[in-house]
Amino acid sequence: MAITLNNLKTTKITKKRIGRGNGSGHGTYSGRGQKGQKARSGGRGGLKMKGFRRILLSMPKFKGMKNRFAKEQVILLSAIDKNFSNNETVSPAILFEKGLIGKKEVPVKILTNDKNYQINKKLIVDKCLVSASVKKAIESAGGTIA
Repeated sequence: MAITLNNLKTTKITKKRIGRGNGSGHGTYSGRGQKGQKARSGGRGGLKMKGFRRILLSMPKFKGMKNRFAKEQVILLSAIDKNFSNNETVSPAILFEKGLIGKKEVPVKILTNDKNYQINKKLIVDKCLVSASVKKAIESAGGTIA
């Protein structure tokens, strides 16, 4: 069916005019009943939220915050020592390819269990966070951290 001027429907809803004579069906008390706080102009102002306490109590409790920053993926220096050879670059993309981390977009941090861990390979660490003991171990082996 084609849209023409005679079959267009309006979306404008006119507000009902209350209290314009008894013939309107809303005269005399204008739909407010007889006397009382609710019948007065400006009445019943502070009573709108009376049942809100029950709603608040029925809502589930807020269970803390969620960090908007992604937590770093942790990988141990011993795992890097096993999976990388001499003069090789360690980056999140390469770690993802080798299956050592789950996502390459999330930051990676290299840690170690043993503070005195010695690495024998010269590695180039790129775009990874490292702890102080890992930095010391890589630099003592002749590697670099970019």
